[in-house]
Amino acid sequence: MKRKMFALLSILFVGFVIAGCSDAESSDSDQGDQEDNELVIGIDDAFAPMGFRDENNEIVGFDIDMAKAAGEIMGKEVIFQPIDWSTKESELMSGRIDLIWNGYTITEERQEKVLFTEPYLENAQVIVTLQDSDITELDDLKGKNVGLQAQSSALDALNANPISEEVGSITEFSDNVLALNDLKTGRIDAVVIDEIVIDYYMTKEADTYKVLDEALAPEQYGVGVKKGNEELLEELQAALDQMNEDGTSAEISIKWFGVDKVLK
Repeated sequence: MKRKMFALLSILFVGFVIAGCSDAESSDSDQGDQEDNELVIGIDDAFAPMGFRDENNEIVGFDIDMAKAAGEIMGKEVIFQPIDWSTKESELMSGRIDLIWNGYTITEERQEKVLFTEPYLENAQVIVTLQDSDITELDDLKGKNVGLQAQSSALDALNANPISEEVGSITEFSDNVLALNDLKTGRIDAVVIDEIVIDYYMTKEADTYKVLDEALAPEQYGVGVKKGNEELLEELQAALDQMNEDGTSAEISIKWFGVDKVLK
């Protein structure tokens, strides 16, 4: 009797183990499928008009709309992950994010670290000062205090110009909003910033700023993908190409800039 009872218990135990393993495998499979359907995008959430928080603290912007449209074509749920912009490549390489998509300038240095889509937007680094500033040209930056966003292409553009050797100091900020705030309070004299970004702020504070006619460097935006993930790059590029062909990207550009600025 005891042997029969032991055998019965053994059978039940094995059954429970198999069922448990099956449930765990099913759960892991479901989680894997869910992750496969997610596209985590690293952004600077203070980079208007590309990606930023509106008055309701919602993340909005040109790149945000572009990413949502691309995700829909790709059949993926898009998740926007605000990150420290100075660590964006590390976040990508670690796998914590799938894409860098927020006014991300294509540079030779960055191309050594990440894959890029085809450029989708033209930009330039420009100098902005206050309306009543005596700075009217690049040479006027001699001895002046200049601010810019840390780990951005603004620093590369400034360093590539001879005037960088003659400025009084360079202050790096975590985002452009802080740099512009210090400009308004007089703690710095000028800011090196993306033309697209300052154009947006000029529509809101036209009487506050002025932009020098001389730009530091033309550049282009692209989406960054982890090296080795050519499959995702090709899938994303196909979605962007489709958006260009069906007019989706033009519609988004007109919404944010008033004109179609998207490179075809």
